[in-house]
Amino acid sequence: MSIKYGMAKFPENYAKAMGRDLPISTKQSIEICKYVQGMRLSRAKSILQDVILGKKAVPFTRHTFDLGHKKGIGPGRYPMKASESILRILNSVEANAQTKGLSANDLVILHIAANKAARPWRYGRQTRRKARRTHIEVVVSEKKAESKAEARGHARKGQGSTAGAKPAAGKEAKQ
Repeated sequence: MSIKYGMAKFPENYAKAMGRDLPISTKQSIEICKYVQGMRLSRAKSILQDVILGKKAVPFTRHTFDLGHKKGIGPGRYPMKASESILRILNSVEANAQTKGLSANDLVILHIAANKAARPWRYGRQTRRKARRTHIEVVVSEKKAESKAEARGHARKGQGSTAGAKPAAGKEAKQ
């Protein structure tokens, strides 16, 4: 049985990894995934290491009831256990990318998602208690970093375009 990813089409240079039935909170995993989506892989790994050490909080945007605010980000938490599991998956996807011959410095997190997994009954004497489980999937792609001069050149080319501009009021707009 092949496992499907939440992403329909993969780019040319990509690597992927998946964590199945991880014993971590799905809500915290969703917030972490939302936070690191689109980042460079090296930056995302350093942020998660800071979260594990308690130096940096993850901003929570969806699950914020009774949640204290942190300086500079608003509502946030330090989800250490979930960060450790996601960091292991990011290390795995980096190793997969290097095996495919991709440069580890140019990897960008293209897709990362947390999904609710099956919740088996916990063992022991307590009654009616289920374990929490989460699936995490990660897809990274290789994107070359463009220099600041090239980025400014692209921005200048876009300034002359009037594709999104509204027509001026008056006689010119009525033509």
